Amino acid sequence: MSNLFLKHFFYIVLVIFSNLSISENLILVPENILDVRSGKLIKAKVYIEDGIIKSISQDEEEFKTAKIIELSGITLMPGLMDAHVHLIGNNELHGYQSMSESSQMATIYGVKNAKSTLLAGFTTVRNVGAGHFADVALRDAIKQGVVLGPTMLVSGPSLSISGGHGDNNLLPFSSDNHSHKHNIVDNPWDARKAVRINRKYGADLIKFTATGGVMSKNTDVNAKQFTYDEMKALVDEAHSHGMKVAAHAHGLKGIKVAIMAGVDSIEHSSYIDKDTIQLAIDKGTYLSMDIYVSDYILGEGSKKGILEESLVKERKVGKLQRENFKAANSMGANMVFGTDAGIYPHGDNAKQFKYMVQWGMTPLEAIQASTINTAQLFGLSDVGELKEGFKADIVGIRGNPLKQIDLLEDVVFVMKEGLIYKD
Repeated sequence: MSNLFLKHFFYIVLVIFSNLSISENLILVPENILDVRSGKLIKAKVYIEDGIIKSISQDEEEFKTAKIIELSGITLMPGLMDAHVHLIGNNELHGYQSMSESSQMATIYGVKNAKSTLLAGFTTVRNVGAGHFADVALRDAIKQGVVLGPTMLVSGPSLSISGGHGDNNLLPFSSDNHSHKHNIVDNPWDARKAVRINRKYGADLIKFTATGGVMSKNTDVNAKQFTYDEMKALVDEAHSHGMKVAAHAHGLKGIKVAIMAGVDSIEHSSYIDKDTIQLAIDKGTYLSMDIYVSDYILGEGSKKGILEESLVKERKVGKLQRENFKAANSMGANMVFGTDAGIYPHGDNAKQFKYMVQWGMTPLEAIQASTINTAQLFGLSDVGELKEGFKADIVGIRGNPLKQIDLLEDVVFVMKEGLIYKD
């Protein structure tokens, strides 16, 4: 192993085990830098100081005191982002199998999944739904340098109506599973209280299920869940605390009502139509459409233990969702990169890029969805671009992703906040 590799390996070990904040001034010397706004490839060097991009320049004088890292043949670009992941839990367990997993074991798997996600080049993610606030613990452990992983924005438990997608419909009635949980919402005041509790225990945002779902038993993906008054109370309460709201919504009516209630993003958006796409544009609502995962569910689902009921629903939803993705992009909707990681193996997030291109996006638009657009949805002003003053969240690939988008499936260099995790 090279001295450079060993040096950065020991930096990471120190950060993990002694909780020290270690940084040094670095110069990255790549083949090219991709400007994700213009799509231009730039010949320049990146000067990093204390985890922040200090300068992007060819000026040699500016780089006298920093350590040089040669990245021959590598194109650098901003760290990728995923707006819809589920890091907590063993993604090999589906349906009734998932009931065998304790919350403690699910959290331990979250540590493994977070590392896989970071090493795949995703330096910032939004975790939308986790029991027992395990995502809050994982987020904080990553922040404190206890484990490796991306920067996380987390929702805590998803909010659901009784019997909805997000309530547990696998078990028959018993006194043990019928006790009321704070995330089960059946009136506007329930909604406000649930938001307050999620915030109390550390959630960054709120996620609720505005329709049924593919992966839940005895729910209809086309059926609206929550009344308008419940949604409006939920959104108002969240926004009053500076929290954004993500609405899981497949069915058209649930999508439309959630947009009217003021949510910040619609997850899945499978049955959206052109009028509702225009409504989302008018309201500034972001669409997060997971158009890769359908192939994984239908190809691998049966042997992975996904319920036949869920497979039937996915057969109806998958192609329609992709056609509506194409329509939304062509109309100029706010599109972000969200994959539903956790249904498929973590670390495979970038497999969605080629589907986005296949269904109407240019390679640059697909990359912008996972950088600039997702940063805007997250409300983060210091990530999503390689720019002076931004965090040094940087990934590298061999070649030009604008010519071959699936190169993003093989990220060879990962830096987060100035520390190298993959070289």
